[in-house]
Amino acid sequence: MSATRFTYLGPEGTFTEAALRTLPEAATRELVPMVSVPAALDAVRNGEAAAALVPIENSVEGGVTATVDELASGEPLMIYREVLLPITFALLVRPGTKLSDVKTVTGHPVAQPQVRNWLRAHLPDALWESAASNADGARLVQEGRFDAAFAGEFAAATYGLQPLVTEIHDAQNAETRFVLVGRPARPAAPTGADKTSVVIWQRDDHPGALLELLQEFAVRGVNLMLLQSRPTGAGIGNYCFAIDAEGHVSDRRVGEALMGLKRICPKVRFLGSYPQAGVAAPATAPGRAGGRTLRPGTSDADFVDAAEWLARCQDGRA
Repeated sequence: MSATRFTYLGPEGTFTEAALRTLPEAATRELVPMVSVPAALDAVRNGEAAAALVPIENSVEGGVTATVDELASGEPLMIYREVLLPITFALLVRPGTKLSDVKTVTGHPVAQPQVRNWLRAHLPDALWESAASNADGARLVQEGRFDAAFAGEFAAATYGLQPLVTEIHDAQNAETRFVLVGRPARPAAPTGADKTSVVIWQRDDHPGALLELLQEFAVRGVNLMLLQSRPTGAGIGNYCFAIDAEGHVSDRRVGEALMGLKRICPKVRFLGSYPQAGVAAPATAPGRAGGRTLRPGTSDADFVDAAEWLARCQDGRA
């Protein structure tokens, strides 16, 4: 395995590259752009890279389905950390292009919902066609295949373009979440501000099936941060669920919730426990999780006390 190489959704100039360069370890790695999310992750699976950074969620558009589906299928991988990056777009054009000259535009599919209102107001007749990434859209403009691309302003210099309009976003404070993915290994130690990601499959479709899955978290006081359904490919109505839960797999409440899911689900894929981006660990971890006070009865100490009580009952010492 190449321990000195990280891959990412390319080409050069993507928001993914910008997010990757915020990681301290990126300064000592060879950063290799790939043509797609599956290609970036496959490079990790086959040993060509130690890790890959890929987008997984946007605050406007929701989950990045290519990443979610790729993590749910194929050879298992694990998430080791996440990065949050504020997103604002620039309209990149070839030098000399005016706004009235723009008849065709391009960008990543996730970008379109974030600039839809701006397009309607300023370029209502422009035709949109999606590109593999925002930077790839910039490359296509450079080649003359489109008049303009929505991308990060920082991509302009890479592709010899000019930012015709900057600070474009329909939603204030839009962010994209990226995850650093590697081969499975022991999760890092808990910080007190962690997130655990899993994908779970239903055993069968029946009334209350999803409720049964969610109750495994609810009865143990585990807060869910994301719940996304994805088709399994086995036919209409067959879904798996991608879940982000607050806490670390070594936390008693989280571990027991995962064991409960393993008992009732035909398949559970553990995607990792890792620090939440932008959330400081509490000064005193007991009774706290990600800045949130735990519900009574759901701390590790409560689980230990309950287990000791059960042991005394079994020994006749209750």
